[in-house]
Amino acid sequence: MDDDIEQPISKSEIKRQMTALQKLGEELVALPASKLDQLDLPETLRDAVNQAKRITAHGGLRRQMQYIGRLMRITDAQPIAEQLNAWRGDSAEVIAEFHRMENWRTRLLADDAALTEFVDIYPQADAQQLRTLVRNARREAAATQAPKSSRALFKLIRGLVSNDATDEQDPAEE
Repeated sequence: MDDDIEQPISKSEIKRQMTALQKLGEELVALPASKLDQLDLPETLRDAVNQAKRITAHGGLRRQMQYIGRLMRITDAQPIAEQLNAWRGDSAEVIAEFHRMENWRTRLLADDAALTEFVDIYPQADAQQLRTLVRNARREAAATQAPKSSRALFKLIRGLVSNDATDEQDPAEE
């Protein structure tokens, strides 16, 4: 019978939640304008964040951050926090995609058959450029040189994989 009754939230828990929202607001203030524009923020919160960027006095900035924290309480902060985590690379999807790209690079450097498989999956890939980068990366590894070509190969893979991921998302948005 006592299980059905909802326990009230303690003052300490409320304070922790408010502090977390204020820290989220501090992260928003630290973002560059280009990233801030990508977030779907209410107009009042966006104005408060932009105003906080202009405040230099410590006391005034502290009060503005408290105001942003108060605005965050009436805003759905979950999508904002998820996007910030994705930008920081903390989200599971970003980490999984990064590991997938590293795995492709390792496979390409270890096995020639992986090149054919990669080009089959990503037909927009330039096979000749991939072959050149793989060959140069193998040569650099054998000579214990800096992995310049290996890094270039990873950049190329990242461009192809992330372009492919955004292409898959576009039809769903239409």
